[in-house]
Amino acid sequence: MDKIKMTTPIVEMDGDEMTRILWKMIKDELICPYVDLKSEYYDLSLQKRNETDDQITIESANAAKKYGVAVKCATITPNAARMTEYNLKEMWKSPNGTIRAILDGTVFRAPIIVKGIEPYVRSWKKPITIARHAYGDVYKNAEMIIPGPGKAELVFTAEDGTETRTTVFDYPGPGVLQGMHNLNQSIESFAKSCFNYALDTKQDLWFACKDTISKKYDHTFKDIFQEIFDAQYREKFEAAGITYFYTLIDDAVARVMKSEGGFIWACKNYDGDVMSDMVSSAFGSLAMMTSVLVSPDGIYEYEAAHGTVQRHYYKYLKGEETSTNSVATIFAWTGALRKRGELDGIQELCAFADRLEQAVIRTIESGKMTKDLALITSLENVTVLNSGEFIKAVRETYEGLLSVA
Repeated sequence: MDKIKMTTPIVEMDGDEMTRILWKMIKDELICPYVDLKSEYYDLSLQKRNETDDQITIESANAAKKYGVAVKCATITPNAARMTEYNLKEMWKSPNGTIRAILDGTVFRAPIIVKGIEPYVRSWKKPITIARHAYGDVYKNAEMIIPGPGKAELVFTAEDGTETRTTVFDYPGPGVLQGMHNLNQSIESFAKSCFNYALDTKQDLWFACKDTISKKYDHTFKDIFQEIFDAQYREKFEAAGITYFYTLIDDAVARVMKSEGGFIWACKNYDGDVMSDMVSSAFGSLAMMTSVLVSPDGIYEYEAAHGTVQRHYYKYLKGEETSTNSVATIFAWTGALRKRGELDGIQELCAFADRLEQAVIRTIESGKMTKDLALITSLENVTVLNSGEFIKAVRETYEGLLSVA
């Protein structure tokens, strides 16, 4: 059978440790035998980022802007231990953070549903997608240790030199102080990405924060979302048969726990960080969580929601067998190839992505899975496969689907 042809490259961002090993296996076994892969390759391994003073990350993000679709392997964000381990010039920033900033994107994460891996919340029947604003708030904060009594103030100095002041707190003794910020432009991009993604996936959209307490900061988020929805998206949502509504974050948590799922839940930066981990764990496994960064102007970067699986990598280097779950990384590839197919009008590429995802799910539901899933599945008499065996089993299932297509 002829390989599926591509007309426009996708941007391929390779990564680190065990996920880098899986990346090559996936390409060799599941992608390249069936697709005449066109990709612009960037090596985002920590060694290469160190060698290029992290310019490789910036180049890869700009390439994503050029071609519109990227797929990314998990990468290391270095800490002090990594500085020593990799002999780094400096503690390079998170590649994900750099790419998010350049693309001005919002992160959408959703669980992969398979029979035998049941959600811990009984009412959940459909995936819940977390949309996380990826700029500002506590991740860009300024902090201070307060040594003793005194007054803390917020001071804004305008370009013309005029000052606006407000008292934060009169400290009677030692304490701590934190300042956060955000930008209207970033919040607008967040809102547009959420509305566009809801239309793209035909799902209802919720947005939640705490405007009753944060009457300026959080209320600005609420107002911007509503203004953009009313001006640009209300009629589109009505035509698509989907809804948008705002609620308080605590009310959203209560609603989510009693819902069937099947919607997008948009959250501010830290809320999205926490809730995406909660949702993925409650659905069964972080290794079964898709992640896509979407910019307001329609650039897509697909990746797995988890890290580089460091512990398994060290076992791999010792020649020991590993049973590493590659599902989210496979789905990163299928997501990128499907989107490339949609944008370029290549139906065969979309059908390939759909069929490969179906093969992954059928393989697991037939009782063949990696160790992490075997520990939580309700299926009986399952077969635990190592990292390579699972990918080969998915290929076998895919070939079976091809034979009856």
